[in-house]
Amino acid sequence: MRRMTPEIGWAVRGACRASDPELFFPLTQSAEQEARAKAVCARCPVLTDCRAYAVRSGEPEGIWGGLTVRERRGLRFPAGWRRPAAG
Repeated sequence: MRRMTPEIGWAVRGACRASDPELFFPLTQSAEQEARAKAVCARCPVLTDCRAYAVRSGEPEGIWGGLTVRERRGLRFPAGWRRPAAG
């Protein structure tokens, strides 16, 4: 029997498991598609785990934990996180 990596063991309980992966990883993203994916995430029992994983690992694509790439990037690098270089 295959063991899951403990870090993402929560994924087997995700609401997205029964959804088409293209909903979360579309070739062309639209506001409608994003809203549909986020609606699945909103009812997910592991939303917090999924979001934390995606932010921590810097997931470069898709909607994870109800957040787009841009939204996750905003959590990792909030406005003003860099200080101006001394000089």
